[in-house]
Amino acid sequence: MTDSTQPVEPPPVDASPVEPPPVDASPGEIPPVDASPGEIPPVDALIVVDVQAAFVTGGGAVPDADRLVDRTTELIARARRAGALVVHLQNDGPPGSEDEPHTPGWELHHRVEPGPRELVIRKPEDDGFRRTPLGRVLADAGVRAVAVCGVMSEMCVRATARTALERDYRVVVPYDAHATQDAPAVPGVAEAVPAAVVSRVAAYSLGSDAEVTVPAAGVAFTAPGKAPTAPGKA
Repeated sequence: MTDSTQPVEPPPVDASPVEPPPVDASPGEIPPVDASPGEIPPVDALIVVDVQAAFVTGGGAVPDADRLVDRTTELIARARRAGALVVHLQNDGPPGSEDEPHTPGWELHHRVEPGPRELVIRKPEDDGFRRTPLGRVLADAGVRAVAVCGVMSEMCVRATARTALERDYRVVVPYDAHATQDAPAVPGVAEAVPAAVVSRVAAYSLGSDAEVTVPAAGVAFTAPGKAPTAPGKA
């Protein structure tokens, strides 16, 4: 696997958080639980997990993919304006898979603006930290808090967020900015589970240390090194 990262430069001293827009929950969307209308402290990095053509376009797209893309687009734009670090994770699927490298489905959906604060990291496994330079990139940038969005909720999003928690980052997983497929029925074992339910359970399985009831519109950004750490952690 090739390392497509670029060096991360120190943030300018005058970077400041960007005010989040008002929440605009759509009809039919599962509402947040215990969500506060007040602002949460800003994060200094955005990790966009596997928002690739195979998963958000065509017949293999996650349910309500257009809304997911709207949310991730919004997050990326606000992270850029605030000078936060933006990392696009790109999954390298096995031969014959819908996200096999250098096939149409493997391509990132969002346009990338390469530079010291935005980069692409290819990954061979669910966890964006495993066998990639993501951990070094975040550490070198002085990142303290991350927002994680993308697909799939119970696989790559959860695995990446879980490792970020274990590495003592403050972790925000906006409830309306990650998605997955329906869990199919297993005859004689279980009925089908709607994708929205799978996503919610995946997020809550991260435990109380992760912030999972915040909408994308409630996530604020700042430059690396300026975000608060996780509660109780230096």
